[in-house]
Amino acid sequence: MPSPFPIPLNAVRAIEIVARRGALAPAAEELGVTPGAVSQHLRRAEERLGLELFERTPQGLKPTAALRQILPQLSAGFTALADAVGALKPGNENVLTLTVGSVFASRWLIWRIAKFNGLHPEIEVRLVVTGTMIDLVHSDIDFGIRFGRGTWPGLKAELIGGARYSPVAAPPLAKLLNSPADLAHVPLIRDTASMLPWEPWFAAAGIPPIEPSGPLYDDPALAFDAAISEQGVLMAVEMMSADAVSDGRLVRPFAAAVDSELGYWLVVAEGRREPKKLRLFRDWLRAEVPDSAEGYVAQVKRREG
Repeated sequence: MPSPFPIPLNAVRAIEIVARRGALAPAAEELGVTPGAVSQHLRRAEERLGLELFERTPQGLKPTAALRQILPQLSAGFTALADAVGALKPGNENVLTLTVGSVFASRWLIWRIAKFNGLHPEIEVRLVVTGTMIDLVHSDIDFGIRFGRGTWPGLKAELIGGARYSPVAAPPLAKLLNSPADLAHVPLIRDTASMLPWEPWFAAAGIPPIEPSGPLYDDPALAFDAAISEQGVLMAVEMMSADAVSDGRLVRPFAAAVDSELGYWLVVAEGRREPKKLRLFRDWLRAEVPDSAEGYVAQVKRREG
Protein backbone atom coordinates (compact mmCIF):
# COMPACT_ATOMS: atom_id res chain seq x y z
CA MET A 1 0.00 0.00 0.00
CA PRO A 2 1.51 3.37 -0.98
CA SER A 3 2.32 5.86 1.80
CA PRO A 4 -0.29 8.64 2.27
CA PHE A 5 2.60 11.07 2.66
CA PRO A 6 4.24 12.34 -0.55
CA ILE A 7 7.19 13.39 1.60
CA PRO A 8 8.67 11.73 4.72
CA LEU A 9 7.01 12.52 8.05
CA ASN A 10 10.29 13.87 9.44
CA ALA A 11 10.37 16.34 6.55
CA VAL A 12 6.80 17.42 7.34
CA ARG A 13 7.85 17.98 10.95
CA ALA A 14 10.86 20.00 9.84
CA ILE A 15 8.66 22.14 7.60
CA GLU A 16 6.24 22.87 10.46
CA ILE A 17 8.98 23.85 12.92
CA VAL A 18 10.88 26.06 10.45
CA ALA A 19 7.65 27.77 9.36
CA ARG A 20 6.75 28.45 12.98
CA ARG A 21 10.17 29.61 14.17
CA GLY A 22 11.75 31.00 11.02
CA ALA A 23 15.10 29.20 11.19
CA LEU A 24 16.78 25.84 10.62
CA ALA A 25 18.48 25.57 14.03
CA PRO A 26 15.31 25.16 16.17
CA ALA A 27 14.08 22.38 13.88
CA ALA A 28 17.48 20.70 14.03
CA GLU A 29 17.39 20.81 17.84
CA GLU A 30 13.88 19.36 18.10
CA LEU A 31 14.57 16.61 15.55
CA GLY A 32 18.03 15.78 16.86
CA VAL A 33 19.77 16.34 13.51
CA THR A 34 22.04 18.99 11.99
CA PRO A 35 20.79 22.22 10.34
CA GLY A 36 22.20 20.85 7.09
CA ALA A 37 19.95 17.79 7.37
CA VAL A 38 16.93 20.04 7.94
CA SER A 39 17.89 22.07 4.86
CA GLN A 40 18.01 18.84 2.86
CA HIS A 41 14.53 17.90 4.14
CA LEU A 42 13.14 21.22 2.91
CA ARG A 43 14.87 21.08 -0.47
CA ARG A 44 13.74 17.51 -1.21
CA ALA A 45 10.20 18.26 -0.05
CA GLU A 46 10.01 21.22 -2.43
CA GLU A 47 11.31 19.05 -5.25
CA ARG A 48 8.76 16.29 -4.61
CA LEU A 49 5.85 18.72 -4.22
CA GLY A 50 6.90 20.85 -7.18
CA LEU A 51 6.51 24.19 -5.36
CA GLU A 52 8.45 26.49 -3.06
CA LEU A 53 7.58 26.28 0.62
CA PHE A 54 9.83 29.06 1.91
CA GLU A 55 11.10 32.44 0.81
CA ARG A 56 14.78 32.89 1.61
CA THR A 57 15.09 36.42 3.06
CA PRO A 58 17.76 38.31 5.06
CA GLN A 59 15.43 37.95 8.08
CA GLY A 60 15.26 34.17 7.73
CA LEU A 61 13.02 31.60 6.10
CA LYS A 62 9.50 32.89 5.53
CA PRO A 63 6.68 30.43 4.63
CA THR A 64 5.06 31.05 1.27
CA ALA A 65 1.33 31.74 0.96
CA ALA A 66 0.64 28.09 0.13
CA LEU A 67 2.41 26.89 3.29
CA ARG A 68 0.84 29.58 5.50
CA GLN A 69 -2.56 28.36 4.42
CA ILE A 70 -2.01 24.81 5.69
CA LEU A 71 0.27 25.61 8.66
CA PRO A 72 -2.58 25.60 11.25
CA GLN A 73 -3.51 22.07 10.11
CA LEU A 74 0.09 20.90 10.36
CA SER A 75 0.51 22.33 13.87
CA ALA A 76 -2.82 20.91 15.03
CA GLY A 77 -1.91 17.51 13.61
CA PHE A 78 1.39 17.33 15.48
CA THR A 79 -0.33 18.58 18.64
CA ALA A 80 -2.86 15.74 18.36
CA LEU A 81 -0.04 13.23 17.92
CA ALA A 82 1.75 14.57 21.00
CA ASP A 83 -1.48 14.33 23.00
CA ALA A 84 -2.03 10.76 21.88
CA VAL A 85 1.45 9.75 23.01
CA GLY A 86 1.07 11.74 26.24
CA ALA A 87 -2.15 9.90 27.02
CA LEU A 88 -0.14 6.68 27.32
CA LYS A 89 1.68 8.01 30.40
CA PRO A 90 0.24 6.56 33.65
CA GLY A 91 -1.40 9.10 35.95
CA ASN A 92 -1.50 11.80 33.28
CA GLU A 93 -5.24 12.38 33.72
CA ASN A 94 -4.80 13.25 37.41
CA VAL A 95 -2.31 16.11 36.96
CA LEU A 96 -3.53 19.46 35.60
CA THR A 97 -0.80 21.88 34.61
CA LEU A 98 -1.64 25.48 33.78
CA THR A 99 0.37 28.62 33.16
CA VAL A 100 -0.82 31.97 34.54
CA GLY A 101 0.55 35.47 35.05
CA SER A 102 1.61 36.74 38.47
CA VAL A 103 -1.41 39.01 39.03
CA PHE A 104 -4.03 36.37 38.20
CA ALA A 105 -2.17 33.87 40.38
CA SER A 106 -1.56 36.12 43.39
CA ARG A 107 -4.70 38.31 43.36
CA TRP A 108 -7.38 35.82 42.37
CA LEU A 109 -6.54 32.17 41.77
CA ILE A 110 -4.43 31.37 44.82
CA TRP A 111 -7.27 32.45 47.14
CA ARG A 112 -9.80 30.20 45.41
CA ILE A 113 -7.94 27.16 44.15
CA ALA A 114 -8.63 25.31 47.43
CA LYS A 115 -12.31 25.24 46.42
CA PHE A 116 -11.44 23.35 43.23
CA ASN A 117 -9.16 21.03 45.23
CA GLY A 118 -12.01 20.32 47.60
CA LEU A 119 -14.38 19.49 44.76
CA HIS A 120 -11.86 17.35 42.90
CA PRO A 121 -9.23 15.99 45.33
CA GLU A 122 -8.20 13.39 42.77
CA ILE A 123 -6.72 16.13 40.51
CA GLU A 124 -3.34 17.66 41.32
CA VAL A 125 -3.12 21.25 40.07
CA ARG A 126 0.34 22.52 39.11
CA LEU A 127 0.80 26.24 38.47
CA VAL A 128 3.49 27.66 36.19
CA VAL A 129 3.50 31.36 37.11
CA THR A 130 5.28 33.46 34.51
CA GLY A 131 4.86 36.55 32.39
CA THR A 132 6.34 34.68 29.41
CA MET A 133 3.99 33.52 26.68
CA ILE A 134 4.69 29.78 26.88
CA ASP A 135 4.15 27.90 23.63
CA LEU A 136 1.07 25.83 24.53
CA VAL A 137 1.06 24.04 21.17
CA HIS A 138 4.45 22.43 21.77
CA SER A 139 4.58 21.93 25.55
CA ASP A 140 3.14 19.55 28.12
CA ILE A 141 1.12 22.34 29.77
CA ASP A 142 -2.60 21.64 29.56
CA PHE A 143 -3.80 25.23 29.19
CA GLY A 144 -3.08 28.81 30.08
CA ILE A 145 -4.87 31.87 31.40
CA ARG A 146 -3.77 34.97 29.51
CA PHE A 147 -4.68 38.63 29.56
CA GLY A 148 -5.32 40.30 26.23
CA ARG A 149 -7.80 40.35 23.37
CA GLY A 150 -8.09 36.60 22.94
CA THR A 151 -6.44 36.49 19.52
CA TRP A 152 -3.40 34.23 19.77
CA PRO A 153 -2.42 32.15 16.70
CA GLY A 154 -2.93 28.42 17.12
CA LEU A 155 -4.99 28.80 20.30
CA LYS A 156 -8.67 28.59 21.20
CA ALA A 157 -9.63 31.26 23.72
CA GLU A 158 -12.65 31.50 26.04
CA LEU A 159 -13.24 34.73 27.96
CA ILE A 160 -13.20 34.33 31.74
CA GLY A 161 -13.68 37.97 32.78
CA GLY A 162 -11.73 41.06 33.66
CA ALA A 163 -12.73 43.44 30.86
CA ARG A 164 -13.53 46.32 33.22
CA TYR A 165 -10.82 48.44 34.85
CA SER A 166 -10.53 51.57 37.03
CA PRO A 167 -8.09 53.28 39.44
CA VAL A 168 -7.52 51.99 42.97
CA ALA A 169 -5.63 53.47 45.91
CA ALA A 170 -4.93 52.75 49.56
CA PRO A 171 -7.51 54.41 51.88
CA PRO A 172 -5.22 57.22 53.18
CA LEU A 173 -4.37 58.22 49.61
CA ALA A 174 -7.96 57.86 48.42
CA LYS A 175 -9.03 60.49 50.99
CA LEU A 176 -7.06 63.07 48.99
CA LEU A 177 -9.05 62.33 45.84
CA ASN A 178 -12.26 64.32 45.84
CA SER A 179 -12.45 64.48 42.05
CA PRO A 180 -10.59 62.87 39.10
CA ALA A 181 -8.64 66.11 38.60
CA ASP A 182 -6.95 65.50 41.97
CA LEU A 183 -4.98 62.69 40.36
CA ALA A 184 -2.62 65.40 39.07
CA HIS A 185 -1.43 65.93 42.65
CA VAL A 186 -0.67 62.32 43.69
CA PRO A 187 1.73 59.66 42.35
CA LEU A 188 0.31 57.42 39.60
CA ILE A 189 1.97 54.02 39.60
CA ARG A 190 3.48 53.10 36.25
CA ASP A 191 3.20 49.39 35.48
CA THR A 192 5.34 48.79 32.37
CA ALA A 193 4.02 45.25 31.93
CA SER A 194 0.38 46.32 32.05
CA MET A 195 -1.88 46.66 29.03
CA LEU A 196 -4.18 49.13 30.82
CA PRO A 197 -3.74 52.67 29.49
CA TRP A 198 -4.85 55.64 31.57
CA GLU A 199 -6.02 57.72 28.58
CA PRO A 200 -9.39 55.94 28.02
CA TRP A 201 -10.17 56.29 31.71
CA PHE A 202 -9.33 60.02 31.69
CA ALA A 203 -11.77 60.38 28.78
CA ALA A 204 -14.46 58.41 30.65
CA ALA A 205 -13.92 60.62 33.71
CA GLY A 206 -14.15 63.78 31.57
CA ILE A 207 -10.73 65.23 32.36
CA PRO A 208 -7.64 66.01 30.25
CA PRO A 209 -4.86 63.38 30.26
CA ILE A 210 -2.44 63.46 33.20
CA GLU A 211 1.13 62.29 32.80
CA PRO A 212 1.87 59.50 35.34
CA SER A 213 4.75 60.48 37.62
CA GLY A 214 4.83 57.79 40.29
CA PRO A 215 6.98 54.71 40.92
CA LEU A 216 7.66 52.37 38.03
CA TYR A 217 7.36 48.56 38.16
CA ASP A 218 7.78 45.85 35.54
CA ASP A 219 5.85 43.23 37.54
CA PRO A 220 2.07 43.76 37.84
CA ALA A 221 1.93 41.89 41.15
CA LEU A 222 4.49 44.28 42.66
CA ALA A 223 2.52 47.22 41.28
CA PHE A 224 -0.50 45.95 43.27
CA ASP A 225 1.62 45.72 46.42
CA ALA A 226 2.87 49.26 45.77
CA ALA A 227 -0.71 50.53 45.63
CA ILE A 228 -1.61 48.73 48.86
CA SER A 229 1.46 50.21 50.57
CA GLU A 230 0.30 53.76 49.68
CA GLN A 231 2.93 54.43 46.99
CA GLY A 232 0.41 55.74 44.47
CA VAL A 233 -2.79 55.20 42.49
CA LEU A 234 -2.88 52.11 40.27
CA MET A 235 -5.00 51.37 37.20
CA ALA A 236 -6.28 47.85 37.83
CA VAL A 237 -8.65 45.24 36.42
CA GLU A 238 -11.65 45.24 38.75
CA MET A 239 -11.72 41.43 38.86
CA MET A 240 -8.17 41.47 40.23
CA SER A 241 -8.68 44.32 42.72
CA ALA A 242 -12.06 43.09 44.03
CA ASP A 243 -10.69 41.19 47.03
CA ALA A 244 -8.44 44.05 48.16
CA VAL A 245 -11.35 46.49 47.82
CA SER A 246 -13.66 44.15 49.70
CA ASP A 247 -11.34 43.83 52.69
CA GLY A 248 -10.48 47.54 52.75
CA ARG A 249 -6.84 47.42 51.63
CA LEU A 250 -7.75 49.37 48.48
CA VAL A 251 -10.48 51.82 47.53
CA ARG A 252 -12.03 52.70 44.18
CA PRO A 253 -12.25 56.48 44.63
CA PHE A 254 -14.25 57.20 41.45
CA ALA A 255 -17.31 55.73 39.76
CA ALA A 256 -15.85 56.02 36.26
CA ALA A 257 -14.55 52.78 34.72
CA VAL A 258 -13.53 51.52 31.31
CA ASP A 259 -15.06 48.48 29.61
CA SER A 260 -12.34 47.34 27.26
CA GLU A 261 -11.75 44.60 24.70
CA LEU A 262 -9.15 43.13 27.03
CA GLY A 263 -9.77 40.37 29.51
CA TYR A 264 -8.59 37.11 31.03
CA TRP A 265 -8.95 34.15 28.69
CA LEU A 266 -8.65 30.42 29.16
CA VAL A 267 -6.53 29.28 26.21
CA VAL A 268 -5.81 25.80 24.83
CA ALA A 269 -4.01 24.66 21.71
CA GLU A 270 -6.22 24.18 18.68
CA GLY A 271 -6.71 20.52 17.88
CA ARG A 272 -5.66 19.42 21.35
CA ARG A 273 -7.74 16.75 23.05
CA GLU A 274 -9.54 18.26 26.04
CA PRO A 275 -9.49 15.71 28.87
CA LYS A 276 -12.00 15.52 31.70
CA LYS A 277 -9.65 17.35 34.13
CA LEU A 278 -9.65 20.42 31.87
CA ARG A 279 -13.42 20.37 31.42
CA LEU A 280 -13.86 20.20 35.20
CA PHE A 281 -11.58 23.19 35.74
CA ARG A 282 -13.35 25.20 33.02
CA ASP A 283 -16.74 24.45 34.59
CA TRP A 284 -15.39 25.54 37.99
CA LEU A 285 -14.07 28.81 36.54
CA ARG A 286 -17.42 29.53 34.88
CA ALA A 287 -19.12 29.24 38.25
CA GLU A 288 -16.44 30.81 40.44
CA VAL A 289 -15.87 34.04 38.48
CA PRO A 290 -19.51 35.25 38.74
CA ASP A 291 -19.71 34.06 42.36
CA SER A 292 -16.59 36.03 43.31
CA ALA A 293 -17.98 39.16 41.64
CA GLU A 294 -21.33 38.78 43.41
CA GLY A 295 -19.53 38.23 46.70
CA TYR A 296 -17.55 41.44 46.20
CA VAL A 297 -20.73 43.46 45.49
CA ALA A 298 -22.41 42.03 48.58
CA GLN A 299 -19.44 42.88 50.80
CA VAL A 300 -19.28 46.46 49.49
CA LYS A 301 -23.02 46.91 50.11
CA ARG A 302 -22.66 45.60 53.68
CA ARG A 303 -19.75 47.95 54.34
CA GLU A 304 -21.60 50.96 52.90
CA GLY A 305 -24.71 50.06 54.83
